Amino acid sequence: MITVFDPDQRKHDPQFFLTSGASAPCPEKPSRVDALLRGVGRLGGPVVAPPDAGTGPIRAVHSARYLEFLQTIHTRWARIPGASAEVIANIHPFARDGGYPLSAVGQAGFHMTDTSCPISGATWGSAYASAQTAFHAAGLLQGGERAVYALCRPPGHHAFAEVAGGFCYLNNTAIAAQALTDAGRKVAILDVDLHHGNGTQGIFYDRADVLTVSIHAHPERFYPFFWGYPDEIGVGEGRGANLNLCLERGTGDAGFIAALGSALERIARWGADTLVLALGLDAFVGDPFAGLAVTTGGFGQIGAAVAGLGLPTVVVQEGGYLCPELGDNLAAVLRAFA
Repeated sequence: MITVFDPDQRKHDPQFFLTSGASAPCPEKPSRVDALLRGVGRLGGPVVAPPDAGTGPIRAVHSARYLEFLQTIHTRWARIPGASAEVIANIHPFARDGGYPLSAVGQAGFHMTDTSCPISGATWGSAYASAQTAFHAAGLLQGGERAVYALCRPPGHHAFAEVAGGFCYLNNTAIAAQALTDAGRKVAILDVDLHHGNGTQGIFYDRADVLTVSIHAHPERFYPFFWGYPDEIGVGEGRGANLNLCLERGTGDAGFIAALGSALERIARWGADTLVLALGLDAFVGDPFAGLAVTTGGFGQIGAAVAGLGLPTVVVQEGGYLCPELGDNLAAVLRAFA
């Protein structure tokens, strides 16, 4: 099984984010890459770097003004007297359907939904490399590969078309799905991250051409709080093309696999011919976020069940944070495809 990875993804090194009103070290660290590569190494497949396909595949998902913001905001922010080393917004609009500010502070609030997506001078380069990784993995699938792993970091599924959030800047999963859709595939996205993929849902919410399915800890008491409820089924042409399967905190292997069965049944009924698996490993019982209780064996069951669909699949890395078993959990999933 081919792994796609760009070393430039290591350069983004966020220092802090605000949680429960206090500043804490950011858990989305470059060292995640090493743990994930150790998991890849257990399978012995090739690791390839993506070519630079430019901003076209990214612009198919994200707006031009958002991309300009990501590329320029750190330089503009640094000109503010007393500015923090990283861009962390301190004001957010009630809604984003009003005016668009020229101020760097105002634009940071407009384009950042929370404080867990700090932007440094290296953020754009790493996010860009992460997006290229997902796009190239989709291209390898179009070239005949049956399954490809995109080691994307920073992750992407909390990024909307114009808004960063939850450690995410560019929506790698959506970029891969859009590229495959543009190539004539009927694509389903299955997100198994601990947290709801609110950005992915938002990007496709009014569209009928991509099915989005997410299994996650119930947002009533868990990030992202405001999205991911069962009654969110899509709007307009997209009505019926979005499915959220919410789990109570502490749900283990049996409960997760039961929800996965419902998800896979929906994907099969929809008639998908290609799958994008948004692979979060933070549902693990030992993950620092401690929301669900899936075991390493449970991840093996998840991989086997998803591979059992028999669909060409791009596996896009989302969450999963530093713990001794992180690489083991990745290997357990990918082994089913390899």
